[in-house]
Formats: sequence, structure tokens, C-alpha cells
Amino acid sequence: MDYKTDKIKVRYNETDQMGIVHHSNYLKFFELARIEWLEKLNIPYEKIEQNNIILPVVRCELKFIKPLFFGDYFFVKVFCTKKPTSTVEFSYEIFNDNKEKTTEGITTLAFLNSLTRKPLRCPEMISDIF
Repeated sequence: MDYKTDKIKVRYNETDQMGIVHHSNYLKFFELARIEWLEKLNIPYEKIEQNNIILPVVRCELKFIKPLFFGDYFFVKVFCTKKPTSTVEFSYEIFNDNKEKTTEGITTLAFLNSLTRKPLRCPEMISDIF
């Protein structure tokens, strides 16, 4: 099961002096796709947080294949790569408007109790979906 965002346009403030998307923005693109997907699965972040669960990113990996530039359109594909335990791993692929892969990435998020900041097992509302 995976999810693909609608087209996104690279904004000027997301680029560096060379007009290329700054590397720090890719994690924001990943987060956008991940949050949209969870909403489509009827488990929005608000619902997760109301259950005293937070999901900090504990690991991330990026592979840049081809740059995105100011004004380019792109979309992000996201999928869960492993059955969630006390962490959940998402993989991402970004494609430009020509359907060329520009970026690959992985993020690992940990399930923590928001009050104690202690690790948790994946809640059923998430494990049932994945």
C-alpha cells in the first residue's frame, strides 16, 4: 500500500542561490506526503496526538538523483516498508513532472508517550492499517 501526493510546485523560498531545491526541504516534502497519507487512512496526526502519542523522526536517509529547480512540479510517493513495532519506517520517492525520479529517502519514526517521552509499541489504530 502506498500513497502519491498531488503535484507540488517548487517555491522560490525552497531554493538556494543556484535555484536548486535546498536539501533541507526534502524532509519537509516527505513529512507532507506522510501526513497526507495518514489523513487518507483516517489516522490524522491530531488523532494520534490525542492518544498521547508523538512520532519523532529518529533516522533519515536521502539520496539525490536529479535536482529540482524553482518552478518545477513534482510529486512524492510514500510507503511503509516494514511492519511497525516501536518504530515505523517510511520510504519515499520524488518524481518531477517528466516522471523522472529525483530523490529517494527513508525516515524512521519512533512511537513515544507524549507525557513520559518513553517508547511505546505501535498503537493498534496504526498497526491494523499496515
